[in-house]
Amino acid sequence: PNTTPALDDETAIEFVYRQADRAGLCNVYPVGAVTKERRGEELAEMGQMVRAGAVGFSDDGRGVGGTGVMFRALQYVRMFDKPIVQHCEDAGLVGGGVMNGGATATRLGLPGMNPIAEDLMLQRDLTLVEQTRGRYHVAHVSTARAVDLVRQAKAAGLPVTCEVCPHHLLLTEEACSTYDTNFKMNPPLRTQRDVDACRRGIADGTIDCLVTDHAPHAQQDKDLEFLDAPFGIIGLETALPLYVKALIEPGLIDWPTLIERLTIRPARVLSLPKGTLAPGADADVTIIDPDAEWTIDVRQFRSKSRNCPFDGWTVRGRAVATIVGGQIKHQERT
Repeated sequence: PNTTPALDDETAIEFVYRQADRAGLCNVYPVGAVTKERRGEELAEMGQMVRAGAVGFSDDGRGVGGTGVMFRALQYVRMFDKPIVQHCEDAGLVGGGVMNGGATATRLGLPGMNPIAEDLMLQRDLTLVEQTRGRYHVAHVSTARAVDLVRQAKAAGLPVTCEVCPHHLLLTEEACSTYDTNFKMNPPLRTQRDVDACRRGIADGTIDCLVTDHAPHAQQDKDLEFLDAPFGIIGLETALPLYVKALIEPGLIDWPTLIERLTIRPARVLSLPKGTLAPGADADVTIIDPDAEWTIDVRQFRSKSRNCPFDGWTVRGRAVATIVGGQIKHQERT
């Protein structure tokens, strides 16, 4: 929902569905905003958006900062059995930061984003979840403490799930030493300790879903100074092989587990009848060549954007075709 205008009413949700149907290339399931215009002040019309097809609610791009607002949101979504998807970040602790706060940011002369900003908001929200029992999903978890908090919440039986992105499994804050803005994203790249904790969280089942946090930007925007360039990288075309590199090649998980975290688990979080090849299921299929070795080349991307920090990496595993509703929608060039 981090669009302009925000997806904060049923008309906006219906518009997304119409545009997706017109393109006819993939399934699109809109997530509505938690608050009107994503300002964090007044709850959006969640009931109307659910009727229009919203599968969850988030003010992604910023966290829902008001404790009272989040409390009411978690109470409200129980009526619809939909999750709140929270970007955990206490705005008062990140200020104008552009990378992970700490010694590396100080050495580079860049303003840092204190990592406890993620941990504190998550800790607050878990207390609210305990009181409300509203479904809660942590977007793009990135710190060791956050992973541990989710682990504890699950052990306590709270309705909590979470996800992680490839870059938080393969890169650390040291990558920002080049001042390449393709390493600028939010949450920012963290420490090796955080990377290791996220990997362990996947291996032990704490982290439910593997996602992309796909955030395309025009080249001229990313060509700005590190302080001025927007946060975000693209990830749809590289996610699969990067997860292979981060998780399968080191032996942390196997292929069936990887596929489950990319398909079945996300569908379950959003209560969608997807992610399975069982008889009678929708004919939505991705055909994968697990042994395909290739070099990531942003010049070959189908996306109009090129903001990828993995350009030039040699990887293994490739999605060679996608079938949506029984029709082939994509085939890799040969």
